[in-house]
Amino acid sequence: MFVALEPRRLHRQVADQIRALIETGEIALGAKLPAERDLAERFAVSRPTVREALIVLEVEGYIQIRMGSGVYVSQRPNAVPPVLSVDESDGPFEILRARSIIESAIAEEAARLANADHIAILDECLRRMESAIGDPVKMLVQDRAFHTGITDIIGNATLHNFTGHIFDRRMTPYFERLAAHFEGPHTWRAALEEHTIIRNAIAANDASGARDAMRQHLKLSQKRFSESFGEEP
Repeated sequence: MFVALEPRRLHRQVADQIRALIETGEIALGAKLPAERDLAERFAVSRPTVREALIVLEVEGYIQIRMGSGVYVSQRPNAVPPVLSVDESDGPFEILRARSIIESAIAEEAARLANADHIAILDECLRRMESAIGDPVKMLVQDRAFHTGITDIIGNATLHNFTGHIFDRRMTPYFERLAAHFEGPHTWRAALEEHTIIRNAIAANDASGARDAMRQHLKLSQKRFSESFGEEP
């Protein structure tokens, strides 16, 4: 039923295979899919790749993820649901890994250049972020402001535009659906604490500390999005 895949935008290939099985009825309406761990073994891919594929299919309407229960085939709509374009379905874990590589280097350089005025801007971002906990839209605005604020210390417009653009990949229906399952006040408080560690390293002009703190923050972000759906014992 399932075929091992070669490494090339694997989450899209996994989604394509599962979608085809649903459309042909090989996976029946209402059926519960195997657990992520089992799907990863059958497709010979990582669990994050399976998760990215499942989120694509949930946004398209083919499946429903029930936290604490599992993943089920949904009632197929009369109209064929739109398949997300490649641009819209960039994997959240791909995005976070890319951010980790690039923003860690940005934080390292920013720490070498930061002065009191720069730190005051970051402090204001953190203050606004703390006051916005509980409001996901405002939290994202302040989260973005903090990350672009670090980039602005370097004074490079291209880096500023890049940091803003890659952050805005969070605004796709795909990433928003994943966030809806796992983000909440507790995860934003954790992110705020991680931001504070980054801020402190930059304020101390600790380049290696800032780099490591940013890398750890984005690694923990990936971990938060990797929590179990609760379908496994």
